[in-house]
Amino acid sequence: MTSVREQIDFDVVFVGGGPACLAGAIRLMQLAGERGLTPEVALVEKGAEIGAHALSGAVLNPIALQELIPDYIAQGCPIEATVRGDEFYFLTRDKAYRLPLVPRYMHNTGFQIVSLARLTRWLGKIAEELGVNIFPGFSGSQVLYADDGRRVTGVRTGDQGLDKNGTPKGNFEPGIDLHARVTVFGEGARGSLMKSVADRLGLAAGKMPQVYETGIKEVIQLPEGHYFTTSEGNDIHTFGYPLGMKTPGGGFIYEMQDNRVAIGFLVGLGYENPFLDPYAEFIKFKRHPLVAAIIRDGKVIEQGARSVSTGGYYTMPRLAADGALFVGGAAAIQNTPGLKGIHVSMKSGMLAAEAALAAVASGDPSAQTLALYPRRLEESWLKAEIYEGRNFAQALAKKMPAKLIHLGAQYVTGGRGLIDPLQHREDCRTLKPAGKGQTLKPQADAKPLYDGVLYVDKLTGVYLSKTLHREDEPCHLIVHDTRLCVTTCYETYASPCTRFCPAQVYEMETDEKTGRRLLKLNPSNCLHCKTCDIKDPYRNITWTCPEGGEGPSYSTV
Repeated sequence: MTSVREQIDFDVVFVGGGPACLAGAIRLMQLAGERGLTPEVALVEKGAEIGAHALSGAVLNPIALQELIPDYIAQGCPIEATVRGDEFYFLTRDKAYRLPLVPRYMHNTGFQIVSLARLTRWLGKIAEELGVNIFPGFSGSQVLYADDGRRVTGVRTGDQGLDKNGTPKGNFEPGIDLHARVTVFGEGARGSLMKSVADRLGLAAGKMPQVYETGIKEVIQLPEGHYFTTSEGNDIHTFGYPLGMKTPGGGFIYEMQDNRVAIGFLVGLGYENPFLDPYAEFIKFKRHPLVAAIIRDGKVIEQGARSVSTGGYYTMPRLAADGALFVGGAAAIQNTPGLKGIHVSMKSGMLAAEAALAAVASGDPSAQTLALYPRRLEESWLKAEIYEGRNFAQALAKKMPAKLIHLGAQYVTGGRGLIDPLQHREDCRTLKPAGKGQTLKPQADAKPLYDGVLYVDKLTGVYLSKTLHREDEPCHLIVHDTRLCVTTCYETYASPCTRFCPAQVYEMETDEKTGRRLLKLNPSNCLHCKTCDIKDPYRNITWTCPEGGEGPSYSTV
């Protein structure tokens, strides 16, 4: 057993195996080849393999992919289906009303429906063929800095083989220090390293707080003879029931190959009701007559959850620092009105690659050199697209009828609306105390029925995510003050963590002997959605990366 850390030097290290970093790594190697350069490039991914933590069937606007790989179809890009029509519905409890006009930013006809897991695995193979060193199963545990404490010099991967108390076991392997001239952070929404470096370098100074949605998503296998059929579309979005018009969120259903459908429901985490359970809302959505008719007699074959950063342009942190760049969902880069993030994440990674290569070629990884990235972003179609949605999430969070007034004004003014910028609160600050008002009482149907096949409970969903964590390891969910949980939070908000977590990680129990309340953690259930880190009203929970290679193992979504 050794505690000596290996150090490996690279020119560029990408942190995260999602579309942003993969596209960035590919673009960097393409540009390097064109210029006769041979940079050493690495990409680290906390999942056991590329794509293991990439969740959901998704609609892909191919604009960035066409720029990156013009013949992507010929090269075997895994496409589930092509969108042949968009359908947008307002749901009441029992009815579905199809809107005659689909908002322009949700026009997806001709775009591709993809499995994000399969798409990222395909991109990973291309990156490897171009010479990128890909290290799956390595979680980033710490950002490395120069002696001045301000210039990023790489990342340290997590130790492996620690027991619950953090003591090395016989199979202990210390993490590796990956040094780089430029480190590109693309961990996705609420990345732990991104949080750390943002706090240290003040990347969010002067910015509006980021806000998020949590999505519960499934792939359902339909029986033979029952195919995805509506009037014409295979790309369906809904709003209204079960959340109503007060809480932002809605559902989607996408056709996939092999007679499967991807289905999901997103809930804006700025909600006020401490009794709201996003998973229960998802089940209500599935049981709505419109949805139930499409998925009837089906079987859930995979389920998962993730958070999405939806705050938009005004919540984006500073994108370049000495030795570091920030891309994709980690930097709040998302087309929120269009409910799409893959293509904008890819484009951000591609633009970051240009700046990273310029820094490597010049030997100057300073923020001044790397500022080429935000400048290129401001000049590209990416800026125009995300800028239109700069106030969208903020408008969704308003009360009725102000919500509709703001959204309407934004629609006709290209996103400016009545107030620009439109202010909002952090998600952790929006809960109202439990029991204060009729709307905060648990709903009568808050415990939907499950059949274990098409309508599964949270623990079955965890099983279907194929999530895996070693039981004998340090808990990656840090609850800083458990007394606060069983006293202040319980008494004020009725322990909302037991509901907002989609994987039943948090449970409140009563000790039979003493009668005292106890918070029970089930970290092995964790789906890495980070909802707890976002929504906890006391900022008492910190999500950190568990041992590398652990967590979900998505394959078909």
